[in-house]
Amino acid sequence: MSPRNAAAITVPAVAVIEEIRPEIEDVRTYFFRFEDPDLERSFTVRSGQFVMCTVFGAGEFAVSLPFSPEGDRRHLSVRAAGKVTGALARLAPGDKVGLRGPFGNGFPFEAIRGKNILYVAGGIGIIPLRSSIVHVLQHRPEFGRLILLYGAKAPQDLMYRDKIEDWQATDGFETFITIDRPAPGWTGETGFVHTLIEKAKVPVENTVAFVCGPPIMFNAVIKELSARGLRDDSIISTLERHMKCGIGKCQHCAIGRTLVCTDGPVFTYKQIKTLGEQI
Repeated sequence: MSPRNAAAITVPAVAVIEEIRPEIEDVRTYFFRFEDPDLERSFTVRSGQFVMCTVFGAGEFAVSLPFSPEGDRRHLSVRAAGKVTGALARLAPGDKVGLRGPFGNGFPFEAIRGKNILYVAGGIGIIPLRSSIVHVLQHRPEFGRLILLYGAKAPQDLMYRDKIEDWQATDGFETFITIDRPAPGWTGETGFVHTLIEKAKVPVENTVAFVCGPPIMFNAVIKELSARGLRDDSIISTLERHMKCGIGKCQHCAIGRTLVCTDGPVFTYKQIKTLGEQI
């Protein structure tokens, strides 16, 4: 975190919503800029981090940062699922929110250079992985095979559809998209996302997998990858907990002695397993 970013640890910086783009049911993408021009110029992030977003008069919530650290328009993608996110959904371009952060450890890009990268996402699990995907594609020569396996219940539940089309047309980026069951007009793959692992001929040697999605999908993917020999410390995910402060003071996100906001939210599956049944 840069010194200027650090000024926003406890007091939200004001951000102006510039554009709101519908994604899927109850999910919108909010493009924003900081009101402070100095912060707008200096604000930096790492893929995998999160911010605390304040909707004035309603409250604050934690949200993943889906934009790349470089060359990507700043935005948040949020599902309206409660009081605060519901209040965000009622805002319009020109309205203001507060942002604190960025917080968290981020994805370990230095450690995975030269490796094959597998992304497996289910539903809105693509949101926290989007930043990493864009960032890795911006540095394509530094990695081996790049593979995306993405699944949703139905075509209308696929996030970032315009971006997916760009990815499908990108040389050197293998994309496999599926929906749970056949649907009118759908000509792509059908079946749960873990079934794509065989179809993609996913390599095990020198491979790191980023996995994010609902628990049933996550567990099925982990089982399949483990059966193929991928080590637990080569599988990376993000944990979602009820984070209130973002800086490890309130303990709301504690899992035993682990604080998701400061020790995570990015963990290897080996680390996640040590947290046991408390997840």
